[in-house]
Amino acid sequence: MANVLEASSHITRPRIPKPSELSKLRHQVQATEGLNANVATDAAYNDEPHPEAAPQVLPFGRQLKNMSEVRHFFRTNQTPIYFIGATPVNLLGLDRWVRKFSYITYYDGWDGQHPRVFTPSEKPYVEFDSAEEINNWLLENSEVREFIDSQRTVGGPKPKVAMVFFNEETESICEELGYDLILPPAALRTELDSKIVTTKLGNAAGAPSVPNVLGTASSYHELMALARKGKLGNDLVVQTPYGDSGKTTFFIANEENWNQYSKYILGEDLKVMKRINNQPVAVEAVLTRCGTVVGPILTELAGYKELTPYKGGWCGNEMHPDILTDSQRARAIELVRNVGSGLQNTGYRGFFEVDVLVDTDTDEVYLGELNPRISGASAITNVTAGAYADVPLFLFHLLEYLDVDFKLDVDEINERWQEMSGADVWSHMIIKETDDILQYLTHAPRTGNYYLDSRGKLQFSRSALDWHQLQNHKEAFFLRIYGEHDYRWKGADLGVLVTKAKLQYEGKKKTKLTIDAKHFISSIRSQYKGIDVPPNDNGH
Repeated sequence: MANVLEASSHITRPRIPKPSELSKLRHQVQATEGLNANVATDAAYNDEPHPEAAPQVLPFGRQLKNMSEVRHFFRTNQTPIYFIGATPVNLLGLDRWVRKFSYITYYDGWDGQHPRVFTPSEKPYVEFDSAEEINNWLLENSEVREFIDSQRTVGGPKPKVAMVFFNEETESICEELGYDLILPPAALRTELDSKIVTTKLGNAAGAPSVPNVLGTASSYHELMALARKGKLGNDLVVQTPYGDSGKTTFFIANEENWNQYSKYILGEDLKVMKRINNQPVAVEAVLTRCGTVVGPILTELAGYKELTPYKGGWCGNEMHPDILTDSQRARAIELVRNVGSGLQNTGYRGFFEVDVLVDTDTDEVYLGELNPRISGASAITNVTAGAYADVPLFLFHLLEYLDVDFKLDVDEINERWQEMSGADVWSHMIIKETDDILQYLTHAPRTGNYYLDSRGKLQFSRSALDWHQLQNHKEAFFLRIYGEHDYRWKGADLGVLVTKAKLQYEGKKKTKLTIDAKHFISSIRSQYKGIDVPPNDNGH
C-alpha cells in the first residue's frame, strides 16, 4: 500500500499479503461485535433533507466585495464540492464553512459515522504504488460515482473535485465523468515542481534563493568549478530538479561526499548552493485574481525517530508566535507574495506552498522550494485565528474555481492576518510505524478527542468530527488512518494527532520533541495491536 500522506517512500515496503492468504490469521482473532458507531453527529451537521421539498436557496448573483459576503456565499453554496484522497486530513473541517462540501476517502477513521465522509464499502485488494493511483481508483469506483451522481441536481452545476496528488489520467477521468477538477493543470504543476524552474521563477519575481549557480557536473572537479563561478565556497548543497527535498538534496563538502552521491547527480540539471545555517519554515498561500493571500508561518517536525523511520522525513508542522521575529515574518510574507506574482505569469492560480529559509547568521530570507498543491500543513493552516476571523485559506482557492465574481482587498486581508499571527498555537504530527514489522491489525485507537488526565495518562474524551473544538494544550484529536483489518508495516501512516501545544523545543545541540509530544506518541502507538504476518516462502 502506498504511503498515504506522501508522494513516495524512502524505505521499500514489504509485500502485503492478499486477504485470502490470511484466513488462518483471521481465525486467531476472537469474534467481536460489529463495528460500533464512535461519533455522535454535531447538531450543526444534522442537515438530512426533510421529507417535504426543501426550500429553494437563491444564488448570490452579484460581485462579492467583503468577507461577510464571502461567508454568506459559502454558507448558501449550491455546488457539490468533494475533496478526494486516502484520508480527509488536509482539509478536514472545511465542511463547517462550506455547504455541500464532502470528503471521499479510501480510509474512514469514523467507521461510517462522519456525515460528510464517504468511503466505498467494497474495496478489493489492490497494491497502490502512489497517492495518484488511490485517487484515480476512487474516481472510477462505482460506489463513488453513484454517490456523486446522487448529490447532483438535474440542470445544476457540475460537481467540483479537489485533491492533493493527481496526474493527466485524473484529468481524463474527470473529463469523461463530467466533473470539474478545480486545480491547475497537471502539466503545469509538473513543470513548476522542478527546483530549477522554481529558482528561475523566484529570481525573476524578486524571491531569490540561497546564493547558487545552475549547471551540470560529471565530476567533483566540474562541481567545484561551478562553485567557484558562483563564489559559493567548498561546503555545498546540491539539488536535482524533481522529488522531495529529503531525497534529492545532497550535502557535499569533499570528494568523498561526491563519490557517495554522484550516482544520483550525474546527468541531472543541478542547483548548486552555498551551505548556510538556516531555519526552515512553511507558508501556504492562494493566488487569486485580486492578488496572493498568505497564510500563517509554520515550522516543521522532521526526522524524529519516534515518528518516522525516514531520515530527515517530514512528520508534521507547528504554528506559534515565536517561530520568526516580526521583521522576518514580514519579509517572508513579502517573498511568498512575490512568488505568487511570478506564478501569475505562468497561468497558475489557486493554492500553493512555499518553503522559506531564514539564514540564522545573516538574517536574510530566501526561497527554498515551491510546492504547487495543497500541502500537509493545510490541516492546521485552516484553523488559525485569521481563518475564524474571516474564512479558511482554502476558501480563497474555491472562490477562484466557482462561478462567482469577487473583488477583495488582499492587502488589507494580509495585513490583518499578519497582526493576528501571534494569537494562536496549533501543531500536528503524523505517526508512522517505525518498527521493522508486518502485522494484521486487530485493535486500533478510536478517532476523536483525547486528554491528559491529572496523572498524565492519555484518556479518550469523546467522539469528534475534527479538531476544531480543541481548547488547550492538554487536549488532542487523533485521526486514525490504518485500523482493524488493515496492515501495519515499517513506514506506514498510522494516524495524525493534532493539538494546541508546541511539540518541540530548542535543546542544547538540536531541536527535540517535548515530553508531552513523546507521551502522546507512545500512548497512541500502544493502542495498536495485531498478529504478526509470517514471511512468504522466499523469506520476504
